[in-house]
Order: sequence, then structure tokens, then C-alpha cells
Amino acid sequence: MAAVVHHGGAGTTAEGLRAGKPTLVCPTSMNDQAFWGRRVFELGVGPKPIPQSKLTAEMLGREIHKAITEGGVRRRAEELGEMIRAERGVVRAVEIIDERMGRNKPAYNRLMFH
Repeated sequence: MAAVVHHGGAGTTAEGLRAGKPTLVCPTSMNDQAFWGRRVFELGVGPKPIPQSKLTAEMLGREIHKAITEGGVRRRAEELGEMIRAERGVVRAVEIIDERMGRNKPAYNRLMFH
């Protein structure tokens, strides 16, 4: 896979970024999908979002081509993907919850969750 193209839902965006590939968001709504599209662009891992209501085949092809041929976008996407894959988010969330609840032994150790 050279790039990810999707609607911009939070879960889809997270998985696309985790893959470490340039991402093009084509939101169907202006709510969270538009937010994630802007965020992808701000992070430099994809082009400006294109609302599906304005999307054409030419635009889509042009933006995918730019995303996969511009080395900076591809490199930043790879770096961000590595960071996301390394963060162990669920384990860290459990640690934070345990800390806030004053537990001595983290829940993931009790559950053998690694």
C-alpha cells in the first residue's frame, strides 16, 4: 500500500497513521472527519482534506500522486507511524488509571496484559 484514502473517522485515521503511510482524508461531514483531515495536513503526513462533495477523480489522482512522491510527506508519515506503534497506548492508559486510583500494582500486571 502506498497511501491511505478515507473519510476521516477517528478510528480509521488512527489506523492509517499507525500504518505509516501518507494519508488523504475526504470527509463526508464537517465535524470530526474535517478535524482529522486538517490534523493530518497540519502534521505534514498528507495533503489538505478534500470534502467528498467536491472530490473529482482528477483531484484524487493528483493528491495521491503528490502524497506518495513527495519524500517529506512520506518520511513524516513513516516516522509518525513508528511513534504510534511504539507508544503502547493501551498499556500506558491502564498505568495512568492505576496511578490516579492509587493502586500499587498496575492492572495490566495483574491481568498479565502486555
